[in-house]
Amino acid sequence: MTPPARCWSVYLLRCADGTFYAGSTTDVDARARAHDEGRGARYTSGRTPVTVVYREACGSRSAALRRERALKRLTRLQKIALTRS
Repeated sequence: MTPPARCWSVYLLRCADGTFYAGSTTDVDARARAHDEGRGARYTSGRTPVTVVYREACGSRSAALRRERALKRLTRLQKIALTRS
């Protein structure tokens, strides 16, 4: 019996200092809690609390990583527009 497939997602966090952080995971809510508890990325550890402002299901890990890279390349204004859509 094969294990259930995990659905990968990308997410965009707004940090306490107003900056954005993009990442990918199979559980966005758990990952956001990890960032808030200082167990996430080094970038967010000094910028808590963080808020999930955007999430997008990608299906596979490779698709999520490609989309994460694309999100990181967006300008600040583009990220703000994405969070409002």
